[in-house]
Amino acid sequence: MERNPVAADDGIELHVGVTGAGPDVVLLSGGPGCVQYLEDEAIAPRGVRAWFPEPRGVGRSGGGAHSMEEAVADLEAIRRSAEITSWVVLGHSWGSDLAVYYALQRPQAVRGVIGIAGTGVQKDRTWSATYHAGKDSEPSVPVAWEPPVHKALSDSYLEWIHQRQLLRQLADSSVPMAFIAAALDIRPSWPLEQLAELVPRGSFTRVPDVPHDFWATDPDVWARTVTDSCRRLLKP
Repeated sequence: MERNPVAADDGIELHVGVTGAGPDVVLLSGGPGCVQYLEDEAIAPRGVRAWFPEPRGVGRSGGGAHSMEEAVADLEAIRRSAEITSWVVLGHSWGSDLAVYYALQRPQAVRGVIGIAGTGVQKDRTWSATYHAGKDSEPSVPVAWEPPVHKALSDSYLEWIHQRQLLRQLADSSVPMAFIAAALDIRPSWPLEQLAELVPRGSFTRVPDVPHDFWATDPDVWARTVTDSCRRLLKP
């Protein structure tokens, strides 16, 4: 894995890992505010050049608490520095939600979205109740995170999902979006299924017999899933 530090627009240094060769795919970790836990050659999608940015204010990246728009600006700084015209954006968990936001804000930069085990564009009480009821049964996968970054991005997410034009923007989006649920995830999948139905070029699939963090619990399944998903989306 090559380390490729990139200067954000305000000069903050962002950590970015990169591996492989081929079409460009950027992988976003979740949280929000978690370290870049997907940065591992063993689980990286095959046949692509995979980029692994660490969020501003987290782990090896400088800076601090920030909004979703600032997160997208950082991704754009990375894309421009690598002279990439457009790339596939693959996000896990909250990274899936950020990927959708990115596609709506900068559609010319996003070749497609692959959203795995995200929460969608909702803050529903029944969804949250189901999640919290099953939380103790979820496999424990410790991941370092930064509470101030988590709070700032969570607040920004709430502002976004309350925007008046959001559903219209999704329904008008020309960006292909593939949503994937983990069958044993305690998070209900209906928001992802709704997104797949709403966006004109959307799809929904479910990976059997794996929990939310199957990048850690079932790495072979994860590697196969992300590789196959990238291949389908990048198919001419």
